[in-house]
Amino acid sequence: MSASILPKTFPSLARLASSSAGGKHKVVVIGGGAGGLAAANQIYNAFKAQGNTLADGDVAIVDANQNHDYQPGWTIVGSGLAAKESYRRPLASLISPNFAHIPQNASGFEPGANQVVLADGSKLNYDYLVVAAGIQINFDKIKGLSGALADPSKSKISSIYTYETADKAWDLVQNFKGDGEAIFTQPFGVVKCAGAPQKMAYMSDSYWKSANVPVHSTFVTGMPSMFAVPHYSKALDAIRQKKGIDAEFNTNLVEVRPDDKVAVFEVLAGDNKGKKIEKEYGILHAVPPMGPLDWIKKSPLADSVGWVDVDQGTLQHKKYENVFSLGDSSSLPTSKTAAAITGQTPVLTHNLVTLMETGKVGNAIYDGYTSCPLFTGRGELLLAEFKYGAQRKETFGRFIDQSVPNRLFYHLTKDVMPKAYFSRMLKGNWYGPRTVFPPQFLPS
Repeated sequence: MSASILPKTFPSLARLASSSAGGKHKVVVIGGGAGGLAAANQIYNAFKAQGNTLADGDVAIVDANQNHDYQPGWTIVGSGLAAKESYRRPLASLISPNFAHIPQNASGFEPGANQVVLADGSKLNYDYLVVAAGIQINFDKIKGLSGALADPSKSKISSIYTYETADKAWDLVQNFKGDGEAIFTQPFGVVKCAGAPQKMAYMSDSYWKSANVPVHSTFVTGMPSMFAVPHYSKALDAIRQKKGIDAEFNTNLVEVRPDDKVAVFEVLAGDNKGKKIEKEYGILHAVPPMGPLDWIKKSPLADSVGWVDVDQGTLQHKKYENVFSLGDSSSLPTSKTAAAITGQTPVLTHNLVTLMETGKVGNAIYDGYTSCPLFTGRGELLLAEFKYGAQRKETFGRFIDQSVPNRLFYHLTKDVMPKAYFSRMLKGNWYGPRTVFPPQFLPS
C-alpha cells in the first residue's frame, strides 16, 4: 500500500510497539514535559543533521500523562489574560511518530542493568537514559491546603501551581473587594519558576489599582530576599515598595484554616526563629514547598537530597556514564525554569550523541544559564537572565537595563514565547538566547 493513501491516523511502527514495555531502546527519555520532549527531538535531529538516522522506536518517551501543559502560562491564566485551555495539548500529539511512547510512569531505576522499572513492575531496557521527570509539588506539607484548594470559592485560597486551580486564582482576584488582607506566599527552598509567587502579587495589585479597588497586599516568603540574584533582588524590592506591597522574609506558610480565614506561618531565622504567627486573610495565594520526586529520591541515581546527580557542566551522571539529566529533576544548581532547559538541552544533546558515537562524552559545558521573566504589572515585565554564581547573562543588556520593566519584554513573554514553545522548543529547535540558531558545538 502506498504511504500516500494511508489514513492520517494510521500509527507508525514505533507507536504500535509503544504499548508494550519489554523492548530495548537506544535512548529512553523519562518524562514528556519540556525537558523530555526537547531533548528527545534534539537528539533525533542531531543524528539526522549528520546524515545518520535513528530507527523508529530507537528513542522512547516514558510518560503516563494524557496532557502536556505550558506551565509558564499559568501565571498568565492567574492574571486573567488567557484561558488555561489555550496552554494545554494532548501529550500524544507532541510526541514524534518516530518515537516509541510508553504510556506509563517510571517507578525506579536499575542503572547497573540499564533498566527502568515501570509502574506496573515491568522493565524497560536502554543503552542511554535521559531523566527529565520534573519536580514534586508537596501541597500536603502545608496543613489544610489541599482541601482548601479543592473548595471552588469558600476557602478564598488559590495557587497557580496546578492546571486545576490556576483559573481559581483569577476568579478570586477579580471578585475581591478589599475586605481583608491579600497575602501571597513563597516557600523556602527550590520551587518551579522562583519568580512566579511574586508575579501574582504584582499582577493582582495592578488589576486592583486599574479597577479602583483598595487592597492591602503582603508578600510573605521563606527566602531571605526578593530574588536570588542581588542585582534583580534590589530592583524587585524597590518595585514592591513603590507599589505599596508589604513583605516579610524568612517566613514560611505551614498551615491554613479556611473556616477562620487564618494562615499560620513559621519564622525561619533571627531571634524569633521557630515562632508561629497567625495572619487573617481576605484572599490567599499559596505556593507549596517542592522537591525531588519520592521514587527518584530512593533510586541509585539520586544525590543526598534526591535530585538526579549529574555534573553541572556536562549533565552526565556522576557515576553512570550512559545516564544524563536535565530540567527540574536534575541536581543542576540553577533555577528550575523552561528557559534553563533551552540552555541545557543542546549541551546534553552534544555530549550524549558524542558518547554514543565515540565512546567519550562531548566537550560541551552548560554555564547555568536561565531566565525568569517577571511580570511586574499589566504591560510591564522585568527580564532576569543569569548563570551560575548568580551572575547576570543578559541577552539585551548591552542595549537596555533589563532590571527596568518594559512593555516589549511583556509582550515577548505573554504573546510570543507560548507560540515558540510549542512550535520550536518542544520540537528541538530552540537554543536559549541563541533562539533558532544552533550552537557551534552541536553536531553538524
